[in-house]
Amino acid sequence: MNILLWIIFGGLAGWIASEFIVTGAEDGIGIIGNVVLGIVGAFVGGWIADQTGIKSGGEGADRPTDVWSFVWAVVGAVVVLFLVNLLI
Repeated sequence: MNILLWIIFGGLAGWIASEFIVTGAEDGIGIIGNVVLGIVGAFVGGWIADQTGIKSGGEGADRPTDVWSFVWAVVGAVVVLFLVNLLI
């Protein structure tokens, strides 16, 4: 069940980052791309949160349904898209 939640919330985080923040409404990366972007963004966002000392939720907040985890996933996805656009 947790994997399904990661896929759903990863897709949402990737979609928010790719459609509304970085690439615009016409230039999407597709459903699979959004899921991958959101999941990678969650790892990057979690790393950024750890490095800055800004923690999300309490101990054991490993589910993507936590609001702060979702926010950090979107932030991480934006960072990933920014870095990918620098390389292209």
